[in-house]
Amino acid sequence: MASSTSLDLTRTYLDLQADGKVAEIPVSETFWQDLMSGGVRIEGRMVMAAEMTADMRHWEMHPAGDEVLVLMNGRAIVVLEEPDGPRQIEVSAGEVVIVPRGCWHRIKVVEPGKMVFMTAGDGTENKPFEDAV
Repeated sequence: MASSTSLDLTRTYLDLQADGKVAEIPVSETFWQDLMSGGVRIEGRMVMAAEMTADMRHWEMHPAGDEVLVLMNGRAIVVLEEPDGPRQIEVSAGEVVIVPRGCWHRIKVVEPGKMVFMTAGDGTENKPFEDAV
């Protein structure tokens, strides 16, 4: 059951379930590992936020649905891996990018800020980014 208090989306993620309920997901140090291994299940769409201070060091892909990225502040570049090569979409505060289902993508930080992610997280995959430092 969801609380009726304010939450920090960087510490407690939300699961927007198909039946209209919202479940809170406490975030631990092993959350992402648990999610990838199936130890944590997202029933609907996961909503979370992250402070974006450095480029993503990996690519990710969501086979269960499109992902909505909302940049709250700062500036970033969302890189989509497409058949003709990578496409870069520059994003400023208040703007939204929709990443298509099954599209490998990563985020480059131009100016640090906070981003909200709405993801059909089931089955999310990651792969290394070769040029990551």
